[in-house]
Amino acid sequence: MRSLTQKMVSFLKAEDGPTAVEYAVMLALIVVVCIAAITTLGQNANSTFSFVGSSIKPPSAS
Repeated sequence: MRSLTQKMVSFLKAEDGPTAVEYAVMLALIVVVCIAAITTLGQNANSTFSFVGSSIKPPSAS
């Protein structure tokens, strides 16, 4: 029983677990920001191309 307690205490004192969790949270936040930025840029590009496409008149057939 004492060895189990010692292992539990050493596990809780180790900093590897919290560090990995912190990196995972940072990575998740970075991914969310990247997805939001790409979505916004894609929508802006789509509206710009649509505006330009509707502004250009097709050539007339002669």
